[in-house]
Amino acid sequence: MLTCKKSYRDIPFAHCQHRHDGHCALIHGHNWAITLTFACRETDENGFVVDFGKVKYLKAWIDENLDHACLFNEDDPDKDALLAQFGHLFKPYVLPGTSCEAIAEHIYEIFNPLVLQQTDNRAWITEVEIEEDSKNSAAYLPA
Repeated sequence: MLTCKKSYRDIPFAHCQHRHDGHCALIHGHNWAITLTFACRETDENGFVVDFGKVKYLKAWIDENLDHACLFNEDDPDKDALLAQFGHLFKPYVLPGTSCEAIAEHIYEIFNPLVLQQTDNRAWITEVEIEEDSKNSAAYLPA
C-alpha cells in the first residue's frame, strides 16, 4: 500500500463544547488544519496515489462548510434558540460533535466516499487529522 498526505491549513472556524465544565463551553474560534492521508494499492497513470491538483473538490467543501463557520453539536440545547435569534451572525454548521475527534470522524465520513468516487475506488482515505491552533490534534483512522 502507498500513501500520501494533503494538508489544508489556517481554516478559521468556531465551536463550543456545551457539556464542558470550563471555558470550552463558550463559543470560541481557532485556526484549524485538516490533514488527509490517502492510500492506494496501485497508483494512477502518473504514479500518484492521488493527484493533488484534482482534489480541489475537497477544498471547495471546506470553504463552503467550515471556513468562517460556527460549528454546533446537533444535541446542543442552546443551538436552536441561538440560531433563531442570532443566526444571521453565524455561518452555522451542525454535526454530531464538535471535539477534534468528532470533527475528524465527520470529515472522514464525508470525504472518503468522495475520494472513492473520484478515483473509481482506486484510492481512499486512511486517516484524518485535525489540528486546533497547531497545539492540539486528534486523528480518526477507520477500523
